[in-house]
Amino acid sequence: MKKRTLTPFAAVAALCLALALAGCATPAQDAGSNADNSAPAAEAASGEAAAVADALRIGSLKGPTSVGLAAMMEKDEGVFTVAASADEIVPKLLQGELDIVLVPANLAATLYQKTEGNIRVLDVNTLGVLYAVSAADVDSVEGLAGRTVYLTGQGTVPECTVRALLDAAGGADQVDLQFRSEPAEVAALIAQDHEAVGILPQPFATSATMKDDALQQRIDLTQAWDEVTQGERGNLITGVTIATAGTVAEKRGAIDAFLERHARSAAIAQSDPEAIAEEVVALGIIDDLKIAEAAIPRCNVVCLTGQEMKDALSAYLAVLEQQDPASMGGTLPAEDFYLL
Repeated sequence: MKKRTLTPFAAVAALCLALALAGCATPAQDAGSNADNSAPAAEAASGEAAAVADALRIGSLKGPTSVGLAAMMEKDEGVFTVAASADEIVPKLLQGELDIVLVPANLAATLYQKTEGNIRVLDVNTLGVLYAVSAADVDSVEGLAGRTVYLTGQGTVPECTVRALLDAAGGADQVDLQFRSEPAEVAALIAQDHEAVGILPQPFATSATMKDDALQQRIDLTQAWDEVTQGERGNLITGVTIATAGTVAEKRGAIDAFLERHARSAAIAQSDPEAIAEEVVALGIIDDLKIAEAAIPRCNVVCLTGQEMKDALSAYLAVLEQQDPASMGGTLPAEDFYLL
């Protein structure tokens, strides 16, 4: 029986189980204080940290940012909630009903400001998931010049990302950006107008090409970002994993165990996506198996921690601040935002 919360009744049951296990476990940092005494003590500390990590309540979202958790979910390494939107899981994090949540990178920075510094980033879980999809032969950001480009996310990360790429390529004033509310609208428009380009996230980009043979995923915006910026603006980042400062202080051993598991789980998504495709569908992360199998390799799943995480995320947030400070909380987070 997988420990995930898919119904209100299951949510209550999983929460009670998590609280009961957490209440019975010895805090991992206390057990770790005896690590130098003997090998058995070190093994006990590791075992207790893993046991407490099993009781961590983890909230994630449908879509690419949860793909890297799928192998963990399959092994019941935690109590999981998969939600449709961040509005469902962020309040639970702030109220102490969830220990860890996976959210968009810009939202994490915004929450840091709104909570007066009470948010810590544990890892970067997903790089860019945006793709330029079109029937037209477009193979570079420069090739968008003179075209109509449909996308979602006006005033948020998709717009900031596209504008930053266009600015770097020198063609910002040559592209007609048209915003729509849903990826499905974008997909429908580019199916009708084969000269237009749609900026779609995974798995919508893959879905659009599977439904219309004329459409192709022409540009991986993550690769384009690396090429256009030449490493000067860090990585293109979609998702991060966060906790409150209080949770980090109280459950650091369990969080460290979670990060080790997350790294292993993300590695499986990278190296053997077929191994987790069915689990991804069963969890509702992606709705269709064929789409999941094709989309997972394009989701840019990672698990960046420590200094590597900080370097990548801080550089990306600096770009968002230049493009639109309101999209990431108005100002860059302080050093304590990053769990090192």
